[in-house]
Amino acid sequence: MAKLSGDAKLDEQIDMWLKWDRNEKTLNEIKQLIASNEWDQLKKRLLERLAFGTAGLRGCMRAGFDSMNDLVIVQTAQGLCEYIKKQYTVDEYQRGVVFGYDGRYNSKRFAELSSTIFVQNGIKVFLYSRMVATPFVPFAILQKNSLAGVMVTASHNPKEDNGYKVYWGNGAQIISPHDKGIQQSILENLEPKEESWNTDFLKNCDLLEDPFEEMYASYYKTLLQHIPQSFKDINKKQKDLGEIKFVYTAMHGVGWPYVEKAFEEANLPALLPVEEQKEADPEFPTVKFPNPEEGKSSLELSIKKAEAEGVTVILANDPDADRLACAEKDNKTGVWKVFNGNELGALIGWWSVQNYKALHPDVNLAECYLLASTVSSKILRSMGQKDGYNFVETLTGFKWMGNEAIQLMKQGKQVLFAFEEAIGFMFSTSVLDKDGVSAATHLATMSCYLKETHGITLTEKLQEIYETYGYHCTNCSYLFCDKAPVIKRIFDRLRNFQNGQPNTYPKSILNGEFAIANVRDLTTGVDTSQADGKATLPVSSSTQMITFTFENGLVITLRTSGTEPKIKYYAELCAKPEEKNWPALRATLDRMVEGIVEEFLQPTVNDLKPKSD
Repeated sequence: MAKLSGDAKLDEQIDMWLKWDRNEKTLNEIKQLIASNEWDQLKKRLLERLAFGTAGLRGCMRAGFDSMNDLVIVQTAQGLCEYIKKQYTVDEYQRGVVFGYDGRYNSKRFAELSSTIFVQNGIKVFLYSRMVATPFVPFAILQKNSLAGVMVTASHNPKEDNGYKVYWGNGAQIISPHDKGIQQSILENLEPKEESWNTDFLKNCDLLEDPFEEMYASYYKTLLQHIPQSFKDINKKQKDLGEIKFVYTAMHGVGWPYVEKAFEEANLPALLPVEEQKEADPEFPTVKFPNPEEGKSSLELSIKKAEAEGVTVILANDPDADRLACAEKDNKTGVWKVFNGNELGALIGWWSVQNYKALHPDVNLAECYLLASTVSSKILRSMGQKDGYNFVETLTGFKWMGNEAIQLMKQGKQVLFAFEEAIGFMFSTSVLDKDGVSAATHLATMSCYLKETHGITLTEKLQEIYETYGYHCTNCSYLFCDKAPVIKRIFDRLRNFQNGQPNTYPKSILNGEFAIANVRDLTTGVDTSQADGKATLPVSSSTQMITFTFENGLVITLRTSGTEPKIKYYAELCAKPEEKNWPALRATLDRMVEGIVEEFLQPTVNDLKPKSD
């Protein structure tokens, strides 16, 4: 072993990288860092390993074990492959593993490297021959009864990033124990086999199949089965009238051909693309963050297009088309309303029930379930209590909602819808993950239906929902923090709040004006609302997450992001239908959130940077 840095551990890792990496670009990157004696940079890149976390891997594309590159992908695929071989028998290998990729740099390369490793191990591979929307991977797993699947995407992250999103054979993102099992298996199979790099193996390979044509046809057939004929007829009528049109942006991602086809199939009115953002472009040239969740700043070109075309509804997907954003223009004021994820959850959730009732007129709603994550609005709970269906809350992320849906289906229950405030929507269970293509189709159908039958807009329907079920106002945002010790200090302080005593949390805010009724800490397992003081939802010590419920009904969750350097907060005030002073409720919510951020997170002391928009 070469003695380069004087740090035995680092030298060992440098040695491994130089021996194992077959990619000239990343190999030279490490060699240059060695030549310039950049030992701190090398320690960061080689002594830390990209952890297999939220639904797999996500990180910056560069050389190093802490990043996304060919070597890390080969190691990950080898580990995943060995884990799958332990979980299934040889005669099940023909069920195959599905691989898809988006339009980012290296996405296709990472999918092909992974596919190579699986076919070399005698496992059939369904590798899409072109870029697909993320939902096409979990959809294919269910259709093909596959062993597992991987989508190579970093969703809405910056252009420097890529990711490796893993699904199990049930069609949902992996959860424990698979995530830990795969991580362990990766660590046990770090040395790349010589043949792992040989993607030529994929040429004329009997074990490789392109599922695109079959899945493309099947996806739209399934989508149409979930739209009643009467609603398709309304879509057609609105299309013929030509009064309603939709502006659409793919945010330089893969969405356009898939959403265009969905609109065509569902008889929907014209879909006008934002030309500059229509084609997949890994540079994302027109947006600072390719994330429609950022609100108006990400929809500037869409609004410009809509204004020019006289269109009042904008639909936007993120680059891998699993999320959906929507904005609507108020014709009286000329102001654009960008719906947040909770508002869209209320609208599409309501619509999922109407839609299901139209498909199944004799439905018993007591057998039907709608889901949302714990940081999302409780509006569906309020609606279910009145309308007779069930609402279930899960941990944050579609991996939890997808797996919860599977459990409910095993009990013979109907899962109609699941959503997360981060503009993720799962309409029906044909895809057990968020799906921005189907969500766009259903939301546009709803828009046509409301115009045709009630002469109202989406915004007016949302008002109606609040009138009927109670005003639910939310305030969700985040602060940037890329220093792990600072994040730990912030959350530790909240757990030792009364004079540093352990397990003592804040009791109130704004000098006692608003008292806290109970606290749930899903990092440590504390829940003061339970008789035994223990949380009922799963606990994870590796992520920070504390929920405070105030006596006036405000609920706020503070948590760290699994994929970005952020502290996020999600606050909601749920009013009763008889509480009609909405502006006062909103003002209370905003004032409380301001107090919580100031007192609990201390942005100035901790140098936290606010969201720009």
